Amino acid sequence: MSTFSGAFTGEGTYYAADGTGNCSFEASPEDLWVAAMNAEDYADSALCGACLEVEGPRGMVTVRVVDQCPECAVGDVDLSREAFSEIADLEAGRVPISWKVVSCSIEGPIAYHFKEGSSQWWTAVQIRNHRNPIDRLEVLGSDGAYVELEREDYNYFVAEAGLGTGAYSFRVTDQWGYRLRDAAIALSENGSVDGEANFPECPQR
Repeated sequence: MSTFSGAFTGEGTYYAADGTGNCSFEASPEDLWVAAMNAEDYADSALCGACLEVEGPRGMVTVRVVDQCPECAVGDVDLSREAFSEIADLEAGRVPISWKVVSCSIEGPIAYHFKEGSSQWWTAVQIRNHRNPIDRLEVLGSDGAYVELEREDYNYFVAEAGLGTGAYSFRVTDQWGYRLRDAAIALSENGSVDGEANFPECPQR
């Protein structure tokens, strides 16, 4: 299980963010409090969709991870212009920061988003609207046992041989060990299907 407990330090920079990026999320013009993670902490998409509380010279801001910053050093976070301006003057360009993973302040259940091209023969699923970072996604097999799906660095869990026609029973585990179970999730190519619940808010680690 991936863990991002405690505080991390590095440098904060900014870029022209629109909510898209390596995490394969859609543009979010109504929510530009987003960031790109350095490659090591991005951890092959383990922090995609996670929320970070970032503290800089002038204050603190909470952002959602949507992208990877390959050129950033370990501990660095590349913030949107909007978020950076909350912790420092834009003219500074690069400032020392500390950050930690926190639960996102969101409402509603998690959603299962099926990638364009998904079918019974090749199925890719992304978890959206999750309060805590996702550790793994499992699907219930015909033998009654859960099978873990492989997570790609573009933030989809992929079954190369497909999951059949559905409906599917999924088990989702966050990076603090909480689990959600959803049954009767129908395949919706390039669409999203809501689950029943979301993860509990975790104390700041």
